[in-house]
Amino acid sequence: MENLERKRVAILATNGFEESELLKPKAALEKAGAQVEIVSDRTGNIKSWKDGQWGTEVSVDKTIDQVSQSEYNALMLPGGVMNPDTLRKNRNAVNFVKSFFENHKPVGAICHAPWMLSEANVLNNRKVTSYGSIKTDLVNAGANWVDEEVVVDEGLVTSRTPDDLNAFCSKLVEEVYEGKHEEQVA
Repeated sequence: MENLERKRVAILATNGFEESELLKPKAALEKAGAQVEIVSDRTGNIKSWKDGQWGTEVSVDKTIDQVSQSEYNALMLPGGVMNPDTLRKNRNAVNFVKSFFENHKPVGAICHAPWMLSEANVLNNRKVTSYGSIKTDLVNAGANWVDEEVVVDEGLVTSRTPDDLNAFCSKLVEEVYEGKHEEQVA
């Protein structure tokens, strides 16, 4: 397994994130040695969504207006329907996502999280996957959408559902380990 010591990863999330899609990648990154921080549009705790109801709460480390991509080596975006749908309306959150692409840093997005990539206008000519219901949104944003367990395109890691988390986490750790990708552009 890759050693991510001295690597810092931001997980951008708000209320309604899919529980497993935040907790499992966070655990995989931390197991590999990364320092992981939860960044949100609010302070305190944010609530997960699990099996059609509110689930585990996680503590927010920093708010979106307190951070810059320069503090992190990579960004991870969990899915859930509510989470990215709320965050894509927040200009600071969208700009934060875009800044990782502008600086060639790895980004992981699973399930509905690629909505944030669409909003940040970073999908043109990128090969991605997602939850099937947002395929048309991503294609309309210029993406080459495929139905695969995990897709890696120059530092961008995408997956479809919680069923794909093992493959997603493995590739995310690998891409964070590799670091900047010059072809990872906005």
